[in-house]
Amino acid sequence: MTHRQTPDPAPGPAPTAGLSALLVLADGRFPAGGHAHSGGLEAAVAAGRVRDAADLESFLRGRVATSGATAAAFAAAACGRPADPSGAALRELDAELDARTPSPALRAASRRLGRQLLRAVGAVRPHPELDVLAAALPEGPHQPVGLGVAARVLGLGPHAAATAALHEAASGPATAAVRLLGLDPFAAHGVLVRLGPQLDALARDAAASASAAAARLAALGAPMLDISAQTHAAWEVRLFAS
Repeated sequence: MTHRQTPDPAPGPAPTAGLSALLVLADGRFPAGGHAHSGGLEAAVAAGRVRDAADLESFLRGRVATSGATAAAFAAAACGRPADPSGAALRELDAELDARTPSPALRAASRRLGRQLLRAVGAVRPHPELDVLAAALPEGPHQPVGLGVAARVLGLGPHAAATAALHEAASGPATAAVRLLGLDPFAAHGVLVRLGPQLDALARDAAASASAAAARLAALGAPMLDISAQTHAAWEVRLFAS
């Protein structure tokens, strides 16, 4: 019997990090500082607006539909922009997101998280595009812009970047609720599961807008989050940085 040798497959692009990278980016244990932020939940709990799992779900649905959707749009856009050694497109995105963040406290928190994200991603996947972003925005990029670039260098596309941004917007406060409310962790994560269809729809919308001009990206705000962030920043004692 004659055996025919199967030819080696034609060389193709290097495999991407795919879903594994997405899960690492969105994991609260990733050393990018997200675990130290409640996403506005600490102030909402102190004001009596969030008291139980039902309130948490309402809070999260509002958060992801406003500031979360905006963050997802900018993460998707940053991921989808062509590589540019000058960093001009990323600076434009960052400036537009800055204009959509009225609270100085939230702007500072976002840039702090962006710097920490770049440092963490650079440690696990050094890449010239991370250096371009750091040089273009030496004060630190806004977190969604950093997340979009990080997703791209990890082999992900705009939809995955948007998904990660939305997951972070929801999972951060949900995790904080366990400490702030003594909430059952199963109840908190049950809320996240119920948010799944909404997060999926928002991620699709964000990915669809990834190629739009920066000025035309989502500009959905949450004034109460902005106001409470300023109040929270002035507290002498708090569990979370924001």
